[in-house]
Amino acid sequence: MTAAASTEELKALAESASERLADASADEALRWAVEQFGDDLIVASNMQDAVLVDLATKVKSDVDVLFLETGYHFAETIGTRDAVAMVYPDITVVNAQAEQTVAEQDAEYGPKLHDRDPTQCCHLRKVVPLRKTLSGYSCWVTGVRRVDAPTRANTPIVTWDDRNGLVKVNPIAAWSDEEFNGYIAEHGILQNPLVDDGYLSIGCAPCTAKVAAGADPRSGRWAGKSKTECGLHA
Repeated sequence: MTAAASTEELKALAESASERLADASADEALRWAVEQFGDDLIVASNMQDAVLVDLATKVKSDVDVLFLETGYHFAETIGTRDAVAMVYPDITVVNAQAEQTVAEQDAEYGPKLHDRDPTQCCHLRKVVPLRKTLSGYSCWVTGVRRVDAPTRANTPIVTWDDRNGLVKVNPIAAWSDEEFNGYIAEHGILQNPLVDDGYLSIGCAPCTAKVAAGADPRSGRWAGKSKTECGLHA
């Protein structure tokens, strides 16, 4: 499969693989993705940890890694991104930035848009930059897991991403929290230091809070609002 493949060819490939790889391991899913797409894929990471990067580099050491540089990240998240780039020196971190700086956005929409209309803020600073970056690839790999949220409960290993027009691979979709945390412990995976401080689902600083003991990890995102997704995956 090459970058010149048509949308219909890619969609057919995704539909076929969705059934064939429905019970695939993370390694099997990633090997399939690399065999099919080679340099024409990108691995997304929010830099909460380097689990997906570690898994991907075991198959392709020089993989591109997508990071949405929203302008609102915690310093610890930026530090984790930079540390990941050092630990995995062959990767290329692709920093997807919004069309406007935070200051320019404030000038047009007013300050703290994230408080007044978080969906619009996410659209401008995440969804649009993501779509623009993904337009240069035929496949993206994400760390979405079914246990993350009810909206992700039916996440397939391989699917067609109609919104962005490319194949989407979710190699750890079936992993439980125990499997995920066990991988981190067993392999000494880099993790954002905020996790140990109680931030169990890390996004932009203004929209991320500590999670109460025993609470849903996603409850720290957009706390007090009905919003549960930034729009990248649902």
